[in-house]
Amino acid sequence: MRMQLLAAMLLGACASAASALTVDELVAKNTEARGGIEAIRAIQSIKSTGKMNFSGGDFSIELGFSSLNERAAKVRSEASIQGLTQVTAYDGKDAWTINPFQGRRDPERMSAEDAKGLEVQADMDGPLVDWKSKGHKVEYLGTEDMDGTQAHKLKVTLKNGDIEYRFLDPDYFLEILIVTQSKRRGVETEMETELGNYEKVAGVYMPFAIESGPKGGQRGQKIQIEKAEANVDIDDALFAFPQAAK
Repeated sequence: MRMQLLAAMLLGACASAASALTVDELVAKNTEARGGIEAIRAIQSIKSTGKMNFSGGDFSIELGFSSLNERAAKVRSEASIQGLTQVTAYDGKDAWTINPFQGRRDPERMSAEDAKGLEVQADMDGPLVDWKSKGHKVEYLGTEDMDGTQAHKLKVTLKNGDIEYRFLDPDYFLEILIVTQSKRRGVETEMETELGNYEKVAGVYMPFAIESGPKGGQRGQKIQIEKAEANVDIDDALFAFPQAAK
């Protein structure tokens, strides 16, 4: 009986400690765990290369993957196989894509609605850093079991209307899972993105393993970063809609 009471008291104490944390404290812990605000803000650009794997049912395909990210809210990603390259880019204002895998070899502008996800990706610091000034809303929802780990759960209502649930590891305070709720062309979707294999780049921890897919379903897209470089020179033209296509 005493052991049961002690266990209950310990659980109560843990729950009380978790509930005592505030949004600002958790965001501060996450920022510090990543490397600190000075190191985060010192990075002006990131170039990453690796592999992307798509799988589903009986098929699996591996592509070369690369991404470019610049502090001026610019992002570009490429996926290549057998001489074909899919491009998705955002220059801080316009989003566009080239998708030869669907028979489209010319660049096409994306709608403002479809560009929402790229706007989030273009934020190098992530939505938690300076979330108030960015127009986001963050709420702490306590802890939730994640494969035996009581992860801290933050609800992030983005300025663009999408909602993210970000789960932080209770020991290291880095993101381990992001659940995104969005609505595109009247259709509501819920996607999961698992983050892992954190490595330090220019003093900041970044996930080198990223798996995503519909919530409750197979995470059919897996990105494995093999190399990441900070503060590299990037031609701004790579983010802009191609001049020839204009």
